[in-house]
Amino acid sequence: MKTFTTYILYSATIKRYYIGYTSTSLEERLKKHNTNHHGFTGKCNDWLIVWFSVAGTKSEALRLEKKIKKRGAKRFLQDSENSLN
Repeated sequence: MKTFTTYILYSATIKRYYIGYTSTSLEERLKKHNTNHHGFTGKCNDWLIVWFSVAGTKSEALRLEKKIKKRGAKRFLQDSENSLN
């Protein structure tokens, strides 16, 4: 069964977050983000995975990605951290 992962990356170089989802392994996707390419994440190569969640379907992963983007990655991470305490 195919799984989908929604993830948040962070770059210390540009002090920005990136939110996305993938059906490939998270490690392989991170390698692609950290290569020189013509996209937002191609600006630097120090992206780190700071959060991820595995979903059963593509629609679930997309729904979570949109929710995080609407809230903002930084706020979403703060909310997630506060809910654990």
